[in-house]
Amino acid sequence: MSITSIDASLCAKMFLAGAKNLEANKEYINELNVFPVPDGDTGTNMTMTIMSAAKEVAGIESPDMKTLSKAISSGSLRGARGNSGVILSQLFRGFTKVIKEETDITPAILASSFQKAVETAYKAVMKPKEGTILTVAKGAADEAERVVAENPDITLEDMLPLIVAQADKVLQETPELLPVLKEAGVVDSGGMGLLKVLEGAYDAFCGKEIDYSSITEPAEAEKKPAAKEEKAEQEIKFGYCTEFIILPEKPFTKKNEAEFKEFLTSIGDSIVIVADEDLVKVHVHTNEPGVAITRALTYGQLTKMKIDNMREEHHERVIQNAEKLAQEQKDPAEPVLPAEPEKEVGFIAVSIGDGLSQIFKDLGVDYIIEGGQTMNPSTEDMLNAIEKVNARNIFIFPNNKNIILAANQAKSLVENRNILVVETKTIPQGITAMINYVPDKSPEENAEAMVEEIAHVKTGQLTYAVRDTHIDDKTIKAGDIMGVGDHAILAVGKDVDPVALETLDQMVDEDSELISIYYGEDMREDEAEHLLEQIQERFPDLDAELNFGGQPIYYYMLSVE
Repeated sequence: MSITSIDASLCAKMFLAGAKNLEANKEYINELNVFPVPDGDTGTNMTMTIMSAAKEVAGIESPDMKTLSKAISSGSLRGARGNSGVILSQLFRGFTKVIKEETDITPAILASSFQKAVETAYKAVMKPKEGTILTVAKGAADEAERVVAENPDITLEDMLPLIVAQADKVLQETPELLPVLKEAGVVDSGGMGLLKVLEGAYDAFCGKEIDYSSITEPAEAEKKPAAKEEKAEQEIKFGYCTEFIILPEKPFTKKNEAEFKEFLTSIGDSIVIVADEDLVKVHVHTNEPGVAITRALTYGQLTKMKIDNMREEHHERVIQNAEKLAQEQKDPAEPVLPAEPEKEVGFIAVSIGDGLSQIFKDLGVDYIIEGGQTMNPSTEDMLNAIEKVNARNIFIFPNNKNIILAANQAKSLVENRNILVVETKTIPQGITAMINYVPDKSPEENAEAMVEEIAHVKTGQLTYAVRDTHIDDKTIKAGDIMGVGDHAILAVGKDVDPVALETLDQMVDEDSELISIYYGEDMREDEAEHLLEQIQERFPDLDAELNFGGQPIYYYMLSVE
């Protein structure tokens, strides 16, 4: 007997089956990453996005189209991770805009909902690129519209396999639309994820037995990594976070800046010096704050001085964590203390690695979202962070091109705050943006200035290849060391230091002034210092600074500005 329509119950089963099939294929989808880096995340991002909605759908006992649509749309929007996950959530959002007003889905309604899905997703992306998940979605939608137009009486049994087949056909054509896919010998990973959702949904439509048990249990990828232990007091090498502003009595020259930075390096680390015509902003971790201040006084008057004992802060954090745990466990009937007054401006940054996160905190960031290359935070994570920063104007630094869409999606869901997403694509860009914040300027003026400054920051990241491939005119073997730039692989070799130097050769130009090196959790400090010496010898006219980043997967993060 022909099925002429899909009711809410069957629609829910098809959605859950699509989610299940995507989850089953997530590692395969991850491996379709164009760059052979060990952080392929498209499959993980899409799975976590759809599972956020699937858990809500699975919790509905007797679904109707309205409650089902709300669960799919809201769950996927808030759970969206990475560009592919955000686009998938927008496809669901558009699809449910149509079906929520219906009691059953007919072929005509299905075609209409597919078109709305594509329209919504394309609008969500500022510069839609063909050869991606968007192209596959459009191919499926156009096929649905075509078959209904040619045969208004077509059954769903005849229509659905045509849609799935067309999605597969368009997916296989993606390498012809994106040369980078063709060179790497892969199809688009986001498009593959969407195909797996459609295939799973079709399986459920056909009555295939599907195990949904994992949907009602926490997925392994969704389990938050346990927070790392705070560094023990004895591991804090320099105990005083020292900040001040110098009001120079005479011009503070490049030579003055270099000399002062060299002096601070001799007594501390985590050094930041930002100079303009009227003032010099200084930050350093040292055991001798008085010595730093005495030297600074030789350049002019000081203001905005602040010295924090980081060892004491460690103890305070331990106490605060204990108090927080006690607060969570105490009787809810007990009175809650009033919140701190609302600030004018707050800052949120995405970061990964103890060192990098500490740099952001030292620069004034209020809230760090743990994530980045290996774990893209969701729209929900962004919304939770916004909730915890009590400020009227909140800057968000995504620090990864794959997180920008989720940040903007969170912004669109917030009504009571002025959210400014500064589209930083790398952590060094985020650091530069934060350094250039000027309290006397308006939030919008600061955002504009930050965007201008981050355009001058180039980033290179050193990691290893997870598979053989050929890309950017380079033949890469599994295990090779790669220097990955902002837009291409810049260098390939067998050893970290030579690849780092070759990567910098590709990044440095006549306008370059500063090289910053952030070493990861897999590198020792003495190894990083040896690389710094080689860089100083190779680029004697540039300032070079070394910082502990603590980032996983990437041996070094390099920036040139």
